[in-house]
Amino acid sequence: MSRQDDGTPGTPETHGRAQAPRRGRPRSEGVERAVFDAVVGLLDEGVPLAELSVERIARTAGVGKATLYRRWNGKEELLVDLLRSVEPPDPVLPGTSVRGDLVVLMESLRERGVAKRTSSLLHNVFGQMQLYPRLWEIYHVTVIEPRRRLTLDTVRRGMEQREIRDDLDVEFVADLLTGPLLLRTVIRPGSSLEPGLAERVVDTVMEGLRPRG
Repeated sequence: MSRQDDGTPGTPETHGRAQAPRRGRPRSEGVERAVFDAVVGLLDEGVPLAELSVERIARTAGVGKATLYRRWNGKEELLVDLLRSVEPPDPVLPGTSVRGDLVVLMESLRERGVAKRTSSLLHNVFGQMQLYPRLWEIYHVTVIEPRRRLTLDTVRRGMEQREIRDDLDVEFVADLLTGPLLLRTVIRPGSSLEPGLAERVVDTVMEGLRPRG
């Protein structure tokens, strides 16, 4: 296992990309909660991510450093787990229709946008995340990419079932669906994320992409 400059174990990488975290022994909910509470407390005190070392987290949580390393390879994996604990859960697709699955996926994206606005923790961490490339990479590989694959797979199914034009690039269609929601959560964070937005986006895009003839 490699180590970073601060002495913490690094995240294994293949061809320059972070892999999904490898889990250690089963979690103790009490220890995990103490560690998460410690991180939240430090962030609330204004400690930046760059200064949030494993040693400091362990000391604040009242546990040994080895306890953290048995559960996470480093603070990046710990922080990703913390983010996932306060984000809405990953969507479960009903599988009854392409439209229904796309609505569930886009609603999940809308809910995450709402959560980022209402959670001081999410707002704090995401505000710093792009300045911390390793954390962003792990979050992207373990959280964003799996959700993106669900959207791509659903779009492909829509093309196979002739609900969506099959002469278009799958990535392009996925971008048409996610674009309006990402615009309102990232580029225009004050924009409305009202209930029903996911349905309107999916229905508008699918209406424009119906097979011809």
